[in-house]
Amino acid sequence: MATLQQLKTGIGDVWNNVVEGWRRLTERASSALTRFSLPGGGKADSQELAKAEERSVGWGVLAAEVYNDDSRVVVRLEAPGMQKEDFNIQIVDDYLVVRGEKRIERESVNGNYHILECAYGSFERAVPLPCPVEEGGATATYKNGVLKVELPKKQAEGGRVIPIS
Repeated sequence: MATLQQLKTGIGDVWNNVVEGWRRLTERASSALTRFSLPGGGKADSQELAKAEERSVGWGVLAAEVYNDDSRVVVRLEAPGMQKEDFNIQIVDDYLVVRGEKRIERESVNGNYHILECAYGSFERAVPLPCPVEEGGATATYKNGVLKVELPKKQAEGGRVIPIS
């Protein structure tokens, strides 16, 4: 039979494992979590659609990946169900900031939502960039629900050579 001290130690070990697992999960997923808020501009076509919009506001996931090679940084952001006109993309400090609005499109006017897991509304996602980039040469494409932004790396400026006399 286990002693009280052994039980306390076992429970402590379990708790530490839970805490460490939670820390790793939040560390990996926290940047993908994006806050969706009610759209400010448009009004819903119906009261039912307005209620659906209100229920969908909250936290959603906009998964991103960032990779680079010798000359560029590429950011891919999953944002299905949007149009390219729905995005506003800027570089602020060392972040790629993507803003947009994801709108609800009802396929059926007869019936109610029973499960609503998709997030709709206005959002902003700041993706940290691994190095300085040239804003002027940036390009963006949106295809099959994926926004892809290519940013040329800023070339290191050559310093002035100081001769030794």
